[in-house]
Amino acid sequence: MPSTTASRTARTWALAGLVILTVNLRAAITGISPVLDDLQHAVHLTDTAVSVLTTLPVLCLGAFAALAPVIARRVGTESAITGALLLISTGVALRLFPTSACLFTGTVLAGAGIAIGNVLLPAVIKQHFADRVGPLTGLAMTLTACSGAVAAGLAVPLDHAAGWRAALAVWSLPAAAGAVLWAPLAVRQRTRSGRAPAGRHTAPSGYDGTPESLLRSPLAWSVAVFLGAVSLMFYALVAWLPEIMRSHGASQATAGAMVSVLLTIGIPLGFAVPVIAARLPSQRPMMLAVTAVKVVGLVGILTAPSAGWLWVCVLGLATGSAFPLAMTVLALRSPNPAVAARLSGMAQTVGYLLAGVGPGLLGLLHALTGTWQIPLLLLLALVVPETAAGLISSRPGFVAAPAPAAAEPVHEKAAVG
Repeated sequence: MPSTTASRTARTWALAGLVILTVNLRAAITGISPVLDDLQHAVHLTDTAVSVLTTLPVLCLGAFAALAPVIARRVGTESAITGALLLISTGVALRLFPTSACLFTGTVLAGAGIAIGNVLLPAVIKQHFADRVGPLTGLAMTLTACSGAVAAGLAVPLDHAAGWRAALAVWSLPAAAGAVLWAPLAVRQRTRSGRAPAGRHTAPSGYDGTPESLLRSPLAWSVAVFLGAVSLMFYALVAWLPEIMRSHGASQATAGAMVSVLLTIGIPLGFAVPVIAARLPSQRPMMLAVTAVKVVGLVGILTAPSAGWLWVCVLGLATGSAFPLAMTVLALRSPNPAVAARLSGMAQTVGYLLAGVGPGLLGLLHALTGTWQIPLLLLLALVVPETAAGLISSRPGFVAAPAPAAAEPVHEKAAVG
């Protein structure tokens, strides 16, 4: 009985840690774009610097993602997440100081922390809630979408009420609270006797989860490309949708509200999509539906921008479904927590480096052409490789070496939860 009580307590604490972690994985990024104008004038940023600032967080997600599995293997997942939350809190707080050096340094630190948290999230779910992958992934995606929507929606009101510093720095507090919550988990993990730190689990027989094997896996690469294309679309829209809508006559507050609505629509989808996807034998029908809706939204903005609110809602349906679907597929293609962390690290390194090109490239194309039509056409063209990679990554099975045929259905069922 005592061991059962201790196990339930540890599971409850891990659930609380999962909740506070996901709350901190988007707000530090989505809260910037609605106040870019005020930020640019206050810190005296050039247009080029603004483009770099919008691209930098996503590049950090890719650049630091590969380090997460390595750090987790050395110090344990709990300690790595505690450090990640401290990085987010410190980085966001550093942006209080009105200098470009502090602004960019803080963005890099926050981006590094978010990258580590993003990568280790599927491993935490796989480790503590292997029987509930769908619902827990849905919960994580819902809370991530909520925090992103709240940050975008509150940015302009906070800016008007207390200045851009308050609009950015407020998100240092939940990250600091998260570090406090995860610290006991890290201490418990490091003092446990007879157990390896999270991330050092042995893969089931028949699975080679080494980084080298993942790099040779077409399935792993398809997961990475799909996540990259989905992330590119999402971060490009979050970064530039306010400017696109303002070019068609929307006010600053309205444009900021549109981003918030786009993110808010993803909140219920963040829960529903993983639960549904995890129960399907194949995620291909969902892949096709999501990309089709995305095409409708982009074509709508290109051809009928006056109906901006309609297309923002359509794109909210598409982007709000695509990212949870990508994270669910990542978990379903992983046989255990160790491989989940490594696949997540590979997919997010490749994916976010690819996505990091998006905001900067769109900003450059806009500067060269003076219009948003060419950038939007580029996003529309990128739906094609996104669809192709999504169809491959939704194929049932696991990454790396295949298991014996008789054992595969058992593992797949366990992964679905």
